[in-house]
Amino acid sequence: MGLSLATAERWVERWERQQQRYAVDREERFTVMADVVEHITASAAGRPLVVDLGCGPGSLAARLARRLPDADIVAVDRDPLLLELARTHHPDAARYVDAVIGEEGWTESLGLGRPLDAAVSTTALHYLTPDGLRRTYRQLAGLLRPGGVLVNGDHLPQDEAGLAGISAHVGRRRAERQRVFAHEDWSSWWTAVAEDPELADLLTARRTRPPATRTDGTARLSLLAHLELLRQAGFGSAGAVWQYGDSYVVVGIR
Repeated sequence: MGLSLATAERWVERWERQQQRYAVDREERFTVMADVVEHITASAAGRPLVVDLGCGPGSLAARLARRLPDADIVAVDRDPLLLELARTHHPDAARYVDAVIGEEGWTESLGLGRPLDAAVSTTALHYLTPDGLRRTYRQLAGLLRPGGVLVNGDHLPQDEAGLAGISAHVGRRRAERQRVFAHEDWSSWWTAVAEDPELADLLTARRTRPPATRTDGTARLSLLAHLELLRQAGFGSAGAVWQYGDSYVVVGIR
């Protein structure tokens, strides 16, 4: 199921463009996340070890690799098509692992061998149920060294209904302004993928996987709920270090 580099480049480029429709100030959020990891790993002995949770086609892993060329990055995802795009387009950015975050034995499949300096994720952990997220946070706390961090970039509602509505509106307006440059959306990207014969086997493999588990839009956990789960899981400090509308970068310090 190997891909040509030209095919991978084409589809990753289209992925990057369509994602601008959804992640408010996506590039700035990536930059802030890299800033956090760079700061935490600046005094690390040896090569920093970072895991990218729900890496997709390698968007965050590639940016981290450029910022931290001495880091060892392990990128994990459950989607065989997106993983193959990452392996082909960003082969040197990370070691890629096919695993389902939160499932039994997923942390062992990472083959880490030493404590993590950082775990990062962007718009991926909201697919977990509250119980799955609680369990995953505990597992990550066990993998991180003291002082290591979990850095999560995602859209998280506020607890107060009025503020949640305003934050969501601010984010939507920003996203609408960005859509001038993003002509493709999630559905049309996958529709186009299905028409590329070079991706047929990977798409078939993807369809054999069970669907991702997620909370529905009305039940998505709030920012405060995430912070409480992080503290319960063993993170000594947890808070937001960046926000635009309802888009956040949340950091938990082990």
